[in-house]
Amino acid sequence: MEKEPSRQEDRATSLLQKRGMMRLSEFHEYGITSATISRMEERGLLNQLARGLYQLPDAPLDGNHSLAVAAKLIPNGVVCYDSALAFHELTDRIPPSVWMGIGQRDWRPKISNPRIEVVRFNQVEFTSGVKHHTIEGVSVAIYEPAKTIVDLFKSGKRQKAFYDSNTGFAHATQAMKEALRLRKATPAEIARFAVQSNIWEKIVQPRLEALTVNA
Repeated sequence: MEKEPSRQEDRATSLLQKRGMMRLSEFHEYGITSATISRMEERGLLNQLARGLYQLPDAPLDGNHSLAVAAKLIPNGVVCYDSALAFHELTDRIPPSVWMGIGQRDWRPKISNPRIEVVRFNQVEFTSGVKHHTIEGVSVAIYEPAKTIVDLFKSGKRQKAFYDSNTGFAHATQAMKEALRLRKATPAEIARFAVQSNIWEKIVQPRLEALTVNA
């Protein structure tokens, strides 16, 4: 009677070694029961990262660990805003939450731990500029630098409209300056995403031209 649970534990360990972290529903797909996972957790054979998400206790941790966790909790989401900016090393800020973008009609998850901020994008903007990166064995969708900068400008536009604050514009402009300096985005790439988001002429173009003229 002990052989089946033992085989399940071996299978769970092998899967985690390959995948980095897994949700309980993924274990079920491989015939590994909730009881087996619970026993393994009690014995310290795996760690619970969030509700229903597990990882081996000796798994090597990446500096972007929180992004991998968020990607597993929101499989259809895309890392955006300051979290994407930090991943691309375009800011010194350490976001207190992981920013994740979802589609307009996607289910909005309720996650208390870790801290995740969810933003909705229209279909065109949601699917544009997405690149996949492997973090701790997890495929994580992250917006590329040019797309992230334009998203920050669009967020700044909303801040200006609702709170009469230019803080968002200043933050986006600084990110754009850094991306151009480090050659992680080109003026053409930024312009393309800005046109797509309908914020090119009045918001992004004058700021981009000021940076390129002064460069």
